[in-house]
This record gives sequence, structure tokens and C-alpha cells, in this order.
Amino acid sequence: MGELTQVRRLVTSVPGPRSVELMARRQRAVSGSLGHVLPVFAAAASGGVLVDVDGNSFIDFASGIAVTSVGGSDPAVVAGVSAQAAAFTHTCFLVTPYEGYVEVCERLNELTPGDHEKRSILVNSGAEAVENAVKIARAWTRRPAVVVFDHAYHGRTNLTMAMTAKSMPYKSGFGPFAGEVYRAPMSYPFRDGLSGPEAARRAIDLIEAQVGAANVACVVLEPIQGEGGFVVPAPGFLPEIAAWCRASGAVFVADEVQTGFCRTGDWFACAAEGVVPDLVITAKGIAGGLPLGAVTGRAELMDAVHAGGLGGTFSGNPVACAAALGAIATMSTLDLCAAARRIGDTMLPRLGKLRERVPAIGDVRGRGAMVAIELVRPGTVEPDADLARRVSQACHAEGLLTLTAGTYGNVLRFLPPLVTPPDLLAEGLDVLEGALT
Repeated sequence: MGELTQVRRLVTSVPGPRSVELMARRQRAVSGSLGHVLPVFAAAASGGVLVDVDGNSFIDFASGIAVTSVGGSDPAVVAGVSAQAAAFTHTCFLVTPYEGYVEVCERLNELTPGDHEKRSILVNSGAEAVENAVKIARAWTRRPAVVVFDHAYHGRTNLTMAMTAKSMPYKSGFGPFAGEVYRAPMSYPFRDGLSGPEAARRAIDLIEAQVGAANVACVVLEPIQGEGGFVVPAPGFLPEIAAWCRASGAVFVADEVQTGFCRTGDWFACAAEGVVPDLVITAKGIAGGLPLGAVTGRAELMDAVHAGGLGGTFSGNPVACAAALGAIATMSTLDLCAAARRIGDTMLPRLGKLRERVPAIGDVRGRGAMVAIELVRPGTVEPDADLARRVSQACHAEGLLTLTAGTYGNVLRFLPPLVTPPDLLAEGLDVLEGALT
């Protein structure tokens, strides 16, 4: 279809008649257990816009939950996918390897933090990557315990549900869950008022007392929490936790599924404080919209698992690998790390000024193009999830696609594609401001 005109345009009500028709079909054919943010059906996407089947053009502040950072139809991704699909769509890397898989692993080894020798494996999703990171850590340490944090989100499989903090809608009714998963308090400056080192000491004291350092296989931590509400830990928290892991022999695992691939202004969010994880988990933005995830880490850890111990039928699918190589090339060529920083330099000050006028905005936070506002009842820190829902719906009605998040459901999170034009970004903020005021 080519590059779409980068404009917000509503030609029908939201949802329009064609989307209403398709929604009726969806309800007859698709399980009701699947939710959706906006009841419109997509027809095309590129740059910073998404166009529905009725011709409405929405400013996209979601990126498919931090996936389409290079836009919904990046030319390099499309070209790579088309060429690979014409050559072959599958052989299974465990049957006959192919160069694309190796090349993606080489790029991951180059781009992730640290100059040590690394290895990578490819999988199908973020949750699968988390599970494999835990397997690798347990194989390396011969220890059982996995430590995660309040407000964490790590996936929907049985193990990753245990690692995820929020009950509804992710865990309720699905137990019992995997054992040997322990939760520590997260640094949450808006709510705990602690410095990074203070918050780290609080968490470490709990781990040592309730789990025991000698039992910990790994500590799994999102450098900036995603579904938990874009919680940015206070400076010093990540380095202190990583240092404790090194001292205790535990594996420090950075879950960069949502923060990775330029989203926060660096290739990976850990780089902001110079933290070098033992293992890095990636997915979402890695492949421009195709399903792919990865674990990258220290060679000795990655090689600790016996041959055949990791893998899967579709893991590192060749078409997804081609998409990843195209997306990474676009990120490099367009310097999307710098683009993310520019987005943050636009959004954060403007939202900060809006906070001065709107008492319900308790906190403005984020880094790069991963930005959020937390809504509360004025004069308190009591979460206001209903207001977040109503503001988001008002944005949708005016042609701005936004997402809510947070343990309490009271956070509006903004994840524009990193290729969003500045004027479109500014217009999206105008719509948001109108919805809030």
C-alpha cells in the first residue's frame, strides 16, 4: 500500500459501520476471552498512523504495545519478509539451520549491553523468552529460586503468570502456578519516596531473609516496568540489584521486552545507568510486528544447557528473522534511538506543564518514547482507574489510539512509533490535552 498520509482523519463515528459489521462476525467466531482496546478493525498502518476499515485515520500512541517502533509497514521489513517468504517459510532451525537466524543472533550479541562474549537463542514471544532465561539461569546456578518484583509483567504462560504481579486479567482463575517464584518490592518513586539505593536495600533485605541468597537462581527485572504502569525505578536501584546478583552468584536478567530496541532512547534501557545484565530478554520491537523473541547473554551461561535442551518447532522462524534484520537496519539507518529521545523531549515537558493544570495527574514519568501519566483523585495518591478509562475512550473518539496500564489500572501509557512525524506527535498531545481538560 505504501506510505500512508500522516494525518488524523475521522470520516465516520468510532466505530464505523464496517467495523461494527466485523465486530458482529468476531463475536460469533472468536472467543470472548480476548479483549480489545478499540473496537475498530485495522486496514493499514505506517509511520505514526493506523487506518481502519471505514477509512478513519488514527494517530497511533500504542505501536501494537511497543511492537511497531519502525511503523506498521516499514519498507525494509516488508522487503525482507517478501524475499524470505519467496525462498522458504520454514525448515526448523533444529532440522536444517539457516543464515538469517545466525545473523539475528550476531546483531543481538553486538547490540546488547556489555563487550563480553555472548550467545543468543531465538524463540516466538516474550513469555517464551522469559521461560528460557529462567531455564538457563537454573542450569547455570543449579539453584531453584526466581525473584521478581511488585508490579511486574512477564507473560501469560504458567511460569510467567507466577512471575507477573497483577491478578486481573492475567492470573485470576488460572492457578495453581509454578513454584519457587518470590516477589520483592519495586522502586516506585511516586509511591514509596525512596532513593534507588534505599529501595534496593529494602528489596535485598527481603530476598536474603525470605528466600536466601544461596537459593536464588536469578533476579528478573524490567528496567522500566511496562504493564505495571511504566514505573521508572529511582536512579541507583538497577545498579545495586545487579551488584547484589554478582556478589551472591545469582543471574541478573533484564526483561527488555517492552523497553528494548531504541524505545527508551538507547538500544536497551539498562544502558542509561551502565548496567550490564547477565541475560537480556527481548521480543516486541525486535521484528517490526512478526512474532520473535530472544535471550542473549554471557557465553558461559548460554552454553550451560545440554544440547537439545532449548528450542522449538517455530523458534526463530526464517520470515521473522528477515523481518528482524529489516527492522534493526531501519533503527540503525534512521537512528531511532535519537528519534525516541526527541519524542521524550517533546512529550515529557508538555505533560509536565499539563500536570500543573490538571490536579488528577499525580505523576508524569518515562524515558524516550515510553511515557506515562498516573491519574489519581486530586490531592491524594488514590488511583483513579475510571478516569483513566474515560480519558482513553475520549481520545479514541477523537482519533488518538491510547492504552491504559498499571497495577491499579490508572495509568495512561504512550508508545508512539519512533518514526512518528513531529507535527503528528504534537497533534496527538493536543487531543490528549483536550480529553484531560
